[in-house]
Amino acid sequence: MRRTVMSSAAIALIFGAAACASKPEPEPVADTAPVSNDTAQTEPVDESDIEEPKRVMDAGPAAGSIEDFTVNVGDRVYFDLDQYRLDQDDQEILQRQAAWLESYPGVRILVAGNCDERGTREYNLALGERRANTVKNYLVSLGVDPARIETVSYGKERPIATESNQAAWALNRNGFTQIMSGAASS
Repeated sequence: MRRTVMSSAAIALIFGAAACASKPEPEPVADTAPVSNDTAQTEPVDESDIEEPKRVMDAGPAAGSIEDFTVNVGDRVYFDLDQYRLDQDDQEILQRQAAWLESYPGVRILVAGNCDERGTREYNLALGERRANTVKNYLVSLGVDPARIETVSYGKERPIATESNQAAWALNRNGFTQIMSGAASS
């Protein structure tokens, strides 16, 4: 008796699963689109019935603004430990900076050289100065007027990441280009 009940339950389970898995045939959909009659005359449209298209405001930063420079160009390049050499990524960012500065000739910038927390204050100030000058010299080589660029070294005094680990140190070893004057209002 128990075997019969188990067999019946198994068969009911199989049929139930098969019923759930089957996909019903889709019902035909009637086409409710209006039929075009090529011989029918169209009525003229009154111009007052036509709505003006709504202008979508650009949500991005204003052209020539500090935000435009930061978001669309990039304001930092990063250096390896104890280095002030520009790699390919740094050069690409500085090329975009030079092109942006060419488009906005009234803009003056300050390039700040920064270091991580390791090393003495004096060593990091000197390294930060070499980093700032490397950025300035590269921008000048791309045609930016040197009179528009000031440099400063903050050494390890102005970290952007306060942790004491490899990731934070990598972020703090940078050359930061700051717009001082001449940018458009945002």
